[in-house]
Amino acid sequence: MKALDIAEVAQRSGLPASTLRFYEEKGLIAPIGRRGLRRLYHPGILERLSLIALGRTAGFSLDEIAGMFAADGLPQIRRGQLAEKADELDRSIRRMTALRDGLRHAARCPAPNHMECPTFRRLVRAAGLRTARSRPAGGKAARRRSR
Repeated sequence: MKALDIAEVAQRSGLPASTLRFYEEKGLIAPIGRRGLRRLYHPGILERLSLIALGRTAGFSLDEIAGMFAADGLPQIRRGQLAEKADELDRSIRRMTALRDGLRHAARCPAPNHMECPTFRRLVRAAGLRTARSRPAGGKAARRRSR
């Protein structure tokens, strides 16, 4: 198997060389040597990059993905971690489906204005509650007031 230089890996994977260097800094990939100033990678790097892309698409952080590889570089993914992520995706899908349905309703609602539509108002309230729950207590506004 012929080693691939960083330009070949970038071209085949569709990732810029800067991303490959960043992944190297994060410990996700490692070169097997150098040809001049260019990093060389094992041809298996393309499959590893595909696994990283799959993890990112599923919503795993780079740190979580790094933890999914054993010391020998082979994937070692806890099944429970995959099940937890699948459950998280299910919750996101339910929220997004409700949002989509609410927006579709608002688009065809006969109310003279959206704020007169009970369904749209519920959607607005729900969005406000989610935003309030996701904000840390004492956010920027509270810090500005305390100065």
